Amino acid sequence: MSRAAATFSQGAVIAAACIFGLTYGLSAPLIAQALHARGMGETLIGLNAALYAIGVLVVACWLPGFAERVGLRTGMTLALLLVALVLPGFALTALWLWFPLRFLLGVGSEGVFVMSEAWVNQMSSERSRATTIAVYTAALSLGFALGPLVLSAVGAHDVTAYWIGAACAFVAMLLILTPGIHAPGLDRDAEPAGLKFVLRMAPVPLAAAALNGALETAGLTFMPIYAMRLGWTAAGANALIATLMIGAIVLQLPIGWLGDRYDRTKLVVVLAGLATLGAAIWPLLLKAVPLAYAVIFVWGGLFVGIYTLTTTAVGSRFSGGQLLGMYGGMSIAWGVGALLGPAVTGVLMEHARHGLPWVAAAACAAFTVMVWERGGLIDAARVKLGPV
Repeated sequence: MSRAAATFSQGAVIAAACIFGLTYGLSAPLIAQALHARGMGETLIGLNAALYAIGVLVVACWLPGFAERVGLRTGMTLALLLVALVLPGFALTALWLWFPLRFLLGVGSEGVFVMSEAWVNQMSSERSRATTIAVYTAALSLGFALGPLVLSAVGAHDVTAYWIGAACAFVAMLLILTPGIHAPGLDRDAEPAGLKFVLRMAPVPLAAAALNGALETAGLTFMPIYAMRLGWTAAGANALIATLMIGAIVLQLPIGWLGDRYDRTKLVVVLAGLATLGAAIWPLLLKAVPLAYAVIFVWGGLFVGIYTLTTTAVGSRFSGGQLLGMYGGMSIAWGVGALLGPAVTGVLMEHARHGLPWVAAAACAAFTVMVWERGGLIDAARVKLGPV
């Protein structure tokens, strides 16, 4: 395949991921608000959200084998089609069916995320891999950020938002099916990339995924509440979330550029260390409004940059079915983090005013120490492939 054809295919997959990111960013708050409007309490709303995470955990176990059998293009098409069919179901069915539908939404969404990530990474050259993954991450984050904006414009109280989400998934599917789009083959590897394999080869990327899931979900859930406790208005607190997401988008490109030119392990240590410091001083900075926005902007970029660089390291070392297995394992870790992060933060915030920054700082510090002590992002003694 020519370089131009590969670039075209990569661009189509990144665009599809961005469009699907809008579906994801729209559906999560939409379903929660709709359930609340229909009289469901926080416990049942949380259970409904947990079924999404369970869908992620379940599908991550068999996704590599499925993708090897049908190929990335067919697999991603089927995952997008599942999401496009499931979303209107929320508008057309009884509330009790929303729980299995949320599980299926997790299955389809996870398929899109893992296969698109593997597709882009496997078609990247080592010379520009970090930059390419940074563009992918920024595009996905842009989609996530646009979802709530669309929801605020159309509202959560009629069927319009569900059909918009389904339409976005369908458009992303059409992009993947565009003539001229090529997907890399997935040869079966000598050693299957099961969870034991992933734990042995890539504990740092697994920890990075769990850290990302825990702090992303905890931050989006509790950052507005924490800011309002410190005297911010609701509008100002929501603006902090928007600022964090903008930083996560904008700063991925320079971080990716650095990741293609310098030692990625040292960069991750620096990013994690700065993220630790940034979270630790939130209680002081949130008293100074202009400075708070600046620090939150940078912190969002640094924090997401950890995930970008560890994902790049995995793509440098593995390919084919093993790469999918690695990303599947990282998705399981992300799901575990997403389940535990808000729970731990919520309990601590009930007893401590600054529970959120304490959790964020402690988690980032523990990750920094882990990377520093291991001295690498992948177990180089076990895998002798490209540089990290």
